[in-house]
Amino acid sequence: MVYFLGLLYLFFFSIKLMSTAFKMGSLGFAEQLLNTATDPVAGIFIGFLATSLIQSSSTTTSIIVGLVAGDVLTVGTAVPMLMGANIGTTTTNTLVSIGHITRPAEFERAFAASTVHDFFNILAAIVILPLEIWFHPVERMATYMEGVFAGAGGMAIFDPLDAVVGPLVDLVSGAVPSELPLIGIALFVLFISLRQLMSLMRGVFLERMASLFDRVLFRNDVTSFGLGIVTTSAVQSSSATTSLIIPLAGTGVLSLRQIFPYTLGANIGTTITAMLAAMSTGEPAAVIVGLAHLSFNILGIAIFYPLKALPIWMAQKLGVYAARTKVSSAGVMTVYVALHIIPIIYFIL
Repeated sequence: MVYFLGLLYLFFFSIKLMSTAFKMGSLGFAEQLLNTATDPVAGIFIGFLATSLIQSSSTTTSIIVGLVAGDVLTVGTAVPMLMGANIGTTTTNTLVSIGHITRPAEFERAFAASTVHDFFNILAAIVILPLEIWFHPVERMATYMEGVFAGAGGMAIFDPLDAVVGPLVDLVSGAVPSELPLIGIALFVLFISLRQLMSLMRGVFLERMASLFDRVLFRNDVTSFGLGIVTTSAVQSSSATTSLIIPLAGTGVLSLRQIFPYTLGANIGTTITAMLAAMSTGEPAAVIVGLAHLSFNILGIAIFYPLKALPIWMAQKLGVYAARTKVSSAGVMTVYVALHIIPIIYFIL
């Protein structure tokens, strides 16, 4: 158990360090991106890019809240960016799934588990964005909730993940004040800790833990959904909490159907930081934007939880294709990387 907790510590450390490294080099560029939105479609791509760069939807939405509070962005412009931020936060999941690439059966399950979150967010954005442009349901819901929460002040949430791994992250980032070496260190620690975790899960530890996950934590959709909300609200990082379950899916401890409601809960949990940041500004428009992130996720769940077979089927099919051959694996990963890099180059130029 001590060995497992040590590996878990290194796993979370690597994710936190990677996020810190991305922020060092990309936060300013992300802020510039968020200032360039000219229409809803551009807004959703900019939100996606900004979050992909800094690997934190909470940070992206908090920046958006600040820009709205400073009258730099309107609420209508900000809402599509929040949709894009939901999509961009899932990149870490895919990096974690690569740790299974040498075992095709595991990689198929892990890659499907990492992309079911993407498919839900993408499908929700495809359906809700046109509705938002024409009828503004997200903004209307957020405006109503802002009236309910009017006068509420901001507060700080204790971040246990930062309290535990933060000192080591600060030590390493202080000793290596450059983003590229930090990203290299983070990826090295991530894959080493992930490899050892998977090895541990394939042994006796798997038999002991499988019952806990299957019969207690993920025994039905309600408990999985609630677990996603609570854990993500606590550590304020959906990247960390959703990445943690990828090895469990890869090694067969959890099924894709058990993971899906957990990712929906993580989507709700990750909105807490931006909502508190918005309430601390005292600006009604900023509060509306903070609540709009929650409203979008609620609407997305209302639409696609009953239709959950669709994102699950899409993720399964992509997982099967990605694990079929080395060529298909390389092709899928190349396309995935290109979807992040090409828009960045476009906006730079």
